Amino acid sequence: MQVLMVDVDGVLIHGRPADGLPHFTYLERDLGLRPDLLQRAFFQTCWNDIVVGREALEPRLSAVLAKIAPHLSAATLIDYWFENDSRLDLNLLEDLAALRQSGVALFLATNQEHRRARYLMEEAGLGAHVDGIIYSAALGHRKPSPDFFRLATERAGALPGEIGFIDDMAENIEAAWQFGWSAAQWTAGARLHETLSAFGHPR
Repeated sequence: MQVLMVDVDGVLIHGRPADGLPHFTYLERDLGLRPDLLQRAFFQTCWNDIVVGREALEPRLSAVLAKIAPHLSAATLIDYWFENDSRLDLNLLEDLAALRQSGVALFLATNQEHRRARYLMEEAGLGAHVDGIIYSAALGHRKPSPDFFRLATERAGALPGEIGFIDDMAENIEAAWQFGWSAAQWTAGARLHETLSAFGHPR
């Protein structure tokens, strides 16, 4: 393995920094917006275009909030969202640092829009721990699309058989296998060596 690709949400990041609860757990209490309403009006209708870079986050969110929560600005909600979805798995980061020291290149491989990708690298500090971020809005394709894995392989400058991948979603692991990567599904609380030992392809 020359390159290890690591998913972010559900692997490196788990919810609120204070307690690990899902990031919108207290959204209604804190900002006066019901999470289910935001889910229906924004994520179910707009997110697919945003996460592959066809639309920008803030203008689309502003238009939705004007209808469902006129008291709330998109900027305020985005700040709240990113800050409450940034609890790092420090044990995994430590294990990844040791692997990177051994000469394995380390990339984040994640479904993100542009602003949160930048936030993860700069504000959350992941940029100090990895060699780069490969994300859906920059590629124009999201996991588990084969095009995501094809373009990620090109970005990494490696052959598919030289790439390992960790993700919490079974469908993304399956797609990586189909493209020739080694991959294993991440379980919260696992250690890196346990997951790497499970690397393989479908039997």
